[in-house]
Amino acid sequence: MNKKNLRPALLALVLTWSGLLYAWPSRVATHKQLKVLVFSKTADYHHQSIAAGNIAIQKLGIENHFDVDTTSDASKFTQANLKQYAAIIFLSTTGKASALFTEDEKTALMQYIEHGGGYMGIHAATDCCYDWQWYGNLSGAYFSAHPSQQEAVLDVVDSTNIATRHLPRYWKRKDEWYNFKWMANDLHVLIKIDEKSYDAGPAKMGDNHPMAWYHDYDGGRAFYTELGHTDESYTDPLYLKHILGGIEYAMGKNIR
Repeated sequence: MNKKNLRPALLALVLTWSGLLYAWPSRVATHKQLKVLVFSKTADYHHQSIAAGNIAIQKLGIENHFDVDTTSDASKFTQANLKQYAAIIFLSTTGKASALFTEDEKTALMQYIEHGGGYMGIHAATDCCYDWQWYGNLSGAYFSAHPSQQEAVLDVVDSTNIATRHLPRYWKRKDEWYNFKWMANDLHVLIKIDEKSYDAGPAKMGDNHPMAWYHDYDGGRAFYTELGHTDESYTDPLYLKHILGGIEYAMGKNIR
């Protein structure tokens, strides 16, 4: 090829590569991962397993391609900040709403849910905000008491959900089992506990004793699992896949 013909060929090559380089950042920017916020502020009992839970959920994020932020700082609850998250996970939060949130922070959470946000509660997320019924309606229940940690049999009553389809119908495991003093009436229950399989203590609820559920609430999605008191939960593959399904439901992915 002579110099006269070489110049247009080189120019075309430069323009082609320039176009690819210009286009690349745009393609990367459109492939944005979903993000969740794990919130674990406590104003009452502080679960040791919160640390293990944060690590486990971060690992689930890496393995399943979603980003995870963790905090115990309720000042993160602003409308501008929360809108970046596909779901907010309350990891064993405890205490009155008045001790956990300012009124502005409560309003930000309500607006987040009203605009289609997702909530997931883990274990002690039902042991908080007794003075804020909106939150109780969101989580679906309020804790009353628990017996000593012990093995019990869980009955997976809905095995079609992404949080339960991998589980055996009857799942025996050790944890701290909550009794509830109040429950919402619109819950889709996924797991119940067999009351005859353990000593539920004086506050026992009887045969209808839900342990995990989901429902639509106030414009958003809410999922709760009672399981997760122990450190060992956060290295148990069955449990980790269970909470992953709850997170995915809360994020709005593969809901059914």
